[in-house]
Amino acid sequence: MNNKSCIHFNGKGRNIMRIGYGSYIHVGTCAYLQIGNTFIHREVKIICNKRITIGNDCIIAMGAVIRDNDGGNHKILSSNYTNCKPVTIGNHVWIGENAMILKGVTIGDGAIIAAGSLVTKDIPPHCLAMGSPAKIVRENVEWQA
Repeated sequence: MNNKSCIHFNGKGRNIMRIGYGSYIHVGTCAYLQIGNTFIHREVKIICNKRITIGNDCIIAMGAVIRDNDGGNHKILSSNYTNCKPVTIGNHVWIGENAMILKGVTIGDGAIIAAGSLVTKDIPPHCLAMGSPAKIVRENVEWQA
């Protein structure tokens, strides 16, 4: 954690928030990370330089990456470029192994992100998305662990 950064654990319900070994969580200067009662498997990377919100009852599989930024201090030299944009992951979201969630994305409640997917755009609630870049392949999905 950097100066003036914050991690807020705000779980609700019967599940307990767990983070697996080998996971890496970075919260940059003045950044805010909020995590509900969620299972974060091992070797997950969460890199927060602005704001990341993860809801309750989520499963984030091994090797997944969630980041709200393009990284470090390097940037594209363009007037319309933004290095950081908030990421929001709703409740009861399943993120598959080695999936990557990039800046500015919102994933709706009950959604599933398939293993190895690269999410660059919003995913509506109760949709299954897969691929690189991730595309919606099924709607009105339900899942349980």
